[in-house]
This record gives sequence, structure tokens and C-alpha cells, in this order.
Amino acid sequence: MGGASRAAELATLAAARLEAAVALIDGATEQWLHDLARMIATDTSFPPGAGYADFADLTEDLCAPLGFSCERVVVPEHLWAASGSSGPRVNLIARRSTGPAKPVCSIYFHVDAVPAGEGWTRPSHALTREGDRLYGRGTADMKGTIAATLAALRAADEAGLALAFDPVLLFCTDEEGGLYPGVRYLAEQGRIEGHVMCLNGGAAPRIWAGCFGSLDISINVEGRAAHSGDARNGINAVEEALPILSALLDLKKNVETRRSALPPPPHHKDEPLRARLNVTAVHGGVKGSALPGRCTILVNRRYAPEEPFDAVKTELERTVHRAAATTRALSINTTIVGHLAPVSDPDGGPHWARWQKALAYGFGFAPDSFRRWGASSSSDMGFVQQAGLREILLGGLSRPEARTHAADEFTTIADVSGLAKSILAYLADVDIPLRQ
Repeated sequence: MGGASRAAELATLAAARLEAAVALIDGATEQWLHDLARMIATDTSFPPGAGYADFADLTEDLCAPLGFSCERVVVPEHLWAASGSSGPRVNLIARRSTGPAKPVCSIYFHVDAVPAGEGWTRPSHALTREGDRLYGRGTADMKGTIAATLAALRAADEAGLALAFDPVLLFCTDEEGGLYPGVRYLAEQGRIEGHVMCLNGGAAPRIWAGCFGSLDISINVEGRAAHSGDARNGINAVEEALPILSALLDLKKNVETRRSALPPPPHHKDEPLRARLNVTAVHGGVKGSALPGRCTILVNRRYAPEEPFDAVKTELERTVHRAAATTRALSINTTIVGHLAPVSDPDGGPHWARWQKALAYGFGFAPDSFRRWGASSSSDMGFVQQAGLREILLGGLSRPEARTHAADEFTTIADVSGLAKSILAYLADVDIPLRQ
């Protein structure tokens, strides 16, 4: 009886400390908002990815008060170098020791964000608070998740809440379409410990079924520059690119008839996930009086886990080269400038059930509201799976309305707080209760 009574007493104490830590998160909004503002102000746009070292400096500063020691791991340049990329690929592994070793949970973040782009009505690299909404590039994808994690760990420490897992924080580069994402390098070098929690997902009652791969190909069309008033010896690279663009649009129609067996998200309203092909950028020419000597086309192909990568790549290259044969271009070359492998069946493992309970606890989701679905968006977790780590927990701050990758990206104070509480509950050495 004495042992059972003591165990019950300890469980009650742990539950009380969990609730105390939750209250501390609610009371620390201004602190994590300050952290997030500093992160949004540090430009880590990819391309080019030139701000990673500055962000590593900031991250070390934020992690040190929580007892973390940080190790910088730089991806060798020959692996990631591509046109438009610059600056060292500084990844950060943050660890701490708070007593006897526990199982490790590696919590993943990508520190890069897409360039601001057009159409912003608020500053893109300053945190703007309007009621519950927080605007700025990276608020939802995914610097807000870093603020949530630090808030959770800070609250656990202040409440004296013991953890069941030792958190290892992975701050990684080049998720947004790079040739060699930082987490791929860490995984292939055997630097990822324990099981993986990826916070690059959404604020939803979701069980992750996987996602598509993403392939970026740059097509360079070489012509011959000349005066537009006397173009006898010129070859207009923009005009010679038109048959290639036409061929790509024809291929797009074919590609987008292909359905995936991945279950679609609820907001698709039962519309199946489909392969995608998009021409996302065309660059050529500088002024009216000069024929452009070069035109560059960027194509993004989202491919389902059922589609072999080699077949996807070959189909694109053959389409371009067949169209190239009908042009006067001096040369047409294709180069892979970004690739993310698909993710399949990441939910088959021992930790998902606890993570599901933690998400329900933090966000207030009904336990029976969880559904399993995939996405035609992509993740660098495919490379983690290829390195042998199959189970990957997924959570995050994205929502369909959050304008991720678009102008006026935002998250909310409620979602950052909910994610912080979910992380807190998952890591805590306590049976996760149902919240009323």
C-alpha cells in the first residue's frame, strides 16, 4: 500500500506541476513574442540562405539560458551549392543534461523561410501584432514553432516539471527547396538521436500519413544577344523558350490527372491529392532595345510517393529536350536546383499515440476528431526516413488560411500557445490528462 500510495502522490504532484507550467506559458506571452520578433527580424530567406550564421548566433543566445550547449554543423559547400545560393549552411544541434539520461526526442525546425515576395501590407521581416494575429515571414513556417518550444521548456523548468524525454533541438538549413537540406546531412552523418518530432506541420487534429516529394529544375535557354533594331545575328532566348513553356504546359495537363493513394486533407473535401507541375519563374531580358541572350525557366514538380524519382526526372528532361529540338537556341540545359524526397507511413511507431494525446491537450482538440491524411506539399523528412528513422511525429502552426509562402503570412497567439502546451505535455513525465 505504501508504494502504491507514494506513486499516486507523485502522479498527483506531477499533474499539478503540469498545470502550473501551462499557467506559466499563458503568463509568458510577452517573453516569447520578444523571442519571435528577434527571429522574424533575422532574414533567413532561401534563396540565397545567406543569413544562417546570424540565425545560429541568435539561437545560441536564446537556448543558453535554458542550459543548452550548441554545436554547429556546417554542410560542405559542394553538396548544396547551386545558382542563387550563398553563405555557409550552419546547422545547430542544441543539447542539455539535467540528470540521468532519458530517451531522446529530437525536435526539428527549419530556420529558412521563403523570400518575402510581392503583395505585403505589413513589414515582411518585422513582427506585427494585430489582436490575436502575428504577421511576418516565418511566423507560421516555422519560426513561431521555435518560440513555442522555448516557451514550453522554460515553463517546465520554472514549474519544476520533470521530463520523460531529453529534448535535442535541431535547427536546420535549406528546407525550402534546397539541393541538400541540413537535416539530410545530419541524418546521413548519424547525428540525429532518438525519435523525431517535426514541427513543420499544421495546427490540426491530424495523424500524418505522409507527403509528396518536390523537384525543382532550372532550364537555361542560351540565345545570342543583339540590338533589337538590327537583330539579324541575334537569337532571342525568351522567344526560343516559348516552345519549351508550351511543352511543359501540355505535360502539366497529363501530370495533374495522376492521383495519389494518400488520404487527402479535410479541406480538400474528398478531392484526391494529385501530382503537380508548375512553372514558377521565368527570367530573361533587361530592356526594350536589346534581344535577350539568355532565358531561365524554373519548374517545380510535386510527385506522389507512388511515383519513382528517376521516372519523374526523366519525364521532365525528355519533355524539355524534345521541345528544344524545334528551337534555334544555341543550347538548352536542365539542372536540378532543389529536391525533397517523399514521406511515406511516418505514423507507424510507438510514440504517435502519446503525441496525439498531447495535441489534444494543448490545442483542446476532441480526442475523436483526429484523422489520418497526407499532403501534396513536401518535407525534408523524406531524407530522414531514407537514413533509417521511419517514425516522425508531426505538428506545427500552419493552417490553410495562414498564407504560408504568401504575402502577409501569419499565425496566432492562441496557436503558438497551444503548440507550446502540446510540446510541454508530450515531453513531461506525466500521464497526459484530458483537459476540460
